[in-house]
Amino acid sequence: MSLWKSKWMIMALFGLFFVSNQSFAQREIYGDSTSFKDRLYYGGNFGFEFGVLTLIDVSPLVGVMITPKLSGGLGGTFQYYDDNRFQGGQGTSYGGRVFGRYNILPNIFTHIEYESINWNAYNYFLEDFRRTWTNALFVGVGYFAPFGSRGGANFTFLYNLLHDNRNSYYAEPYAIRVGFVL
Repeated sequence: MSLWKSKWMIMALFGLFFVSNQSFAQREIYGDSTSFKDRLYYGGNFGFEFGVLTLIDVSPLVGVMITPKLSGGLGGTFQYYDDNRFQGGQGTSYGGRVFGRYNILPNIFTHIEYESINWNAYNYFLEDFRRTWTNALFVGVGYFAPFGSRGGANFTFLYNLLHDNRNSYYAEPYAIRVGFVL
């Protein structure tokens, strides 16, 4: 990609991140008059990478607005990976998560999430790969960039409080996620 196209792509993403209409930042909930169906939202993440490292990630979620500022929900994760640099660096991981969000400003929210992932971890004592469950407790903040009357993109910056360099699923305690909701 040329430098000129890269600059335009960066400017477009930057504009999407900072330009939004506050009236679409969250769903309007009017006490008991809003039905449960109208309080639900759906979305998630989809990611892929191809090359020496192949990764396909599908992570759907469903959430519900509890109050105009508070929401919570459940999500799942399925990943396929193949790292050609290592013998045995191929497999799948799967798991689930429960999360909560609180809007501190119309487009800015805090996020807390508990996640459990089953994956093929390297056991240093047995010197081979074994399936194991690893837990993560993420806390962080995010930005909601609305488009349309219900949908938008979430940009979330998280820190894993349970991160352990030898046993964590994630290589770093920090995670940056981009997802979409409807």
